[in-house]
Amino acid sequence: MQILSVLGLLVLGSGCVNVKPWERSTLASYAMRGDRDPLGVALDEHMYFSREGGNGGRGVGGGGCGCN
Repeated sequence: MQILSVLGLLVLGSGCVNVKPWERSTLASYAMRGDRDPLGVALDEHMYFSREGGNGGRGVGGGGCGCN
């Protein structure tokens, strides 16, 4: 059982990779942004504040329950 635990830790520890400076441009590309689709962001905001019942969507703290 201990061998499996050590093997599992080795497998999980080997997944960490340092990103080289010249590889960071790939991660910083426009396609990696979460807000690259304005219509999708607007729909997400609409669903969020409609479901929560709060005013303003994600930008305002608290929901519509009146507990704040």
